[in-house]
Formats: sequence, C-alpha cells, structure tokens
Amino acid sequence: MESALANRRWTVLLVPHGSGETKSVSVSVTVLKLLAGVATVIAASFLAATIGIVSQTVDLTRSRQIERANQVLADEIERLDQSVATLSDTVARISQRDREVRLVAGLDPLDPDVRRAGIGGPSGAWPERERLLNEGGDLGRDAFRVRADLDALIRRANVLASSFREASESLTSHVQQLAATPSIMPTSGFLTSNFSLMRYHPILHYSRPHEGIDITAPYGSQIIAPAAGRVVKVGWENGYGLSVSVEHGYGVQTRFAHMSRTAVSVGQTVRRGDRLGYVGSTGLSTGPHLHYEVLVNGRATDPLRFIMPDAIAD
Repeated sequence: MESALANRRWTVLLVPHGSGETKSVSVSVTVLKLLAGVATVIAASFLAATIGIVSQTVDLTRSRQIERANQVLADEIERLDQSVATLSDTVARISQRDREVRLVAGLDPLDPDVRRAGIGGPSGAWPERERLLNEGGDLGRDAFRVRADLDALIRRANVLASSFREASESLTSHVQQLAATPSIMPTSGFLTSNFSLMRYHPILHYSRPHEGIDITAPYGSQIIAPAAGRVVKVGWENGYGLSVSVEHGYGVQTRFAHMSRTAVSVGQTVRRGDRLGYVGSTGLSTGPHLHYEVLVNGRATDPLRFIMPDAIAD
C-alpha cells in the first residue's frame, strides 16, 4: 500500500486567463514531499538568518548606547574631579584663615593630629566601595578615587567648621568682655587726684587710702558709663554723697560719687557712653568733681590702668 501511495501522482493544470493552451504538470507524492522539505529548510534558514540579523542589530544598538552612557559618565567624573580639586584649594585657603582667626581669638592652633584626622582616614569606607572596585572597571575606579577625595574634603570641612565655631564663641566672649571693660573717662575735665594707697584727706585732715581718681569738671557736666553693665546702686552714701554703682561682669564694678543728679535707676542696663548723671559736690567734697572708682573682684584698682587714650564710646 505504501508503494502504491509512493507511485501515486498529482496533476496540476495551468489555465491561462486569456486565450492560450492549457498546460498540465504531473508530479509524484515523493517529489511533493521533497519540495516541501526543501521549502521548509529554506524557510527555517531564512528565519534563523533574520533572527540573527535582528539580534546583532539590537546588540550593536545596545552596545552603542552603553558606550555613549559610559562616555557621559567619564565626562561627568572628569568634571567632578576638577571640582574636587578646586574645592580642595578652597578648603586649604580656609584652613589658613582658620589659623589666623584662632590666633585673633586667643586660641592655640589646631593640634596636628586633629588636622591629620580631618585629612586622612580610611578612604571610601562606604557600602559601594567593593562594588565600584571589583565590578566598575576603569570608570568604577575613577569614581572611587573621586568619592574618596570628596570624603576626605568633607572630613576636613567638618574639622574646620568645629574650629570656626570654637573661635566664634571665643571671639564673642572677648567682644562681650571688652564691651564690659571700662576704657574711657566718665566725664570731661582734668585730673586733680590720683589713685593712692594713702592720701591726706583735705576735709578730714588725716591720711587714708584714696581708692579712685578725682576729675574736676564744671558743675552739671555729664557723667557717662565707661563700659556696658547693669546699675546696681543709686543713692546717697556716706562720704560719697549722691552716687551710682555699675556692675560690668567679669568681676568688674565701677562707682561714681559726688553727683549733683543721677540719670539711671537700679536694674537698668547701660552701654558704654550712656549718661549716668551729672557732676556735683555732694558728700565730703571741696568743689564740683567726680570721684571715680574701679573695683576688680571687690578690690580697688587704679582706674587709669583701664582708660585707653583717645577711646571712642561705642
């Protein structure tokens, strides 16, 4: 039966649309199978070639995209590298200024070990380190180097920020102390009696300490605060007459005696140059003048030691 099928033939008639002779083609089943097999092989080969070409095109496109992306990353890393170099120069200048500021603030320069801690340290101590080095190739190594440099700069910046903060606090303290330090004459006049451990009193007629200076000035002349502070006493005191005392902090207190009138009240805050009262001759006094005392930690000190020449009230 198989032999009969194999010998069986198929006839194909070719009929033209117009006039012409009709032709017939007779083929066996075996030939048809052979033609079908050849057609299948050709189709499969064509399909495989098409898939290969498409795959190669996709790979080439992807490769070009990756190449362009890598170039963009390389350019960006180079720009970052340049920025880090510029930033490093800036931090170096700030570091030099930090030394100068600490000197002005009365602080010692940063300890060399502290500065080294800000510069050195374990480079790239972060989770991406091993991945960049092992899987990133040349770009990964470049990125690691830039990241390590940036990490060092951040540590240096933190050290400098801490140093500047310390210097700022010190300068603020110095400014406050300077503002609270008596530095100007409290009235315009001329000096008639110096600070003395022992002086003959013109009224009591015996020797005793003169714990201040006497400044002779016209009656009613203005008396001003020689520094910032808080008024702690206003009123009459034996021997001093009408007087005002100001607490400046840092253990410093000033006293102004023999006033004709006062211009402040207890608890009032004053700045250098603010009016305290007016020159008079109250208490044990032979004429209009101001008795001016400076006490440091409760001990009388020569006020002339605090007066700066040609000082300007702030």
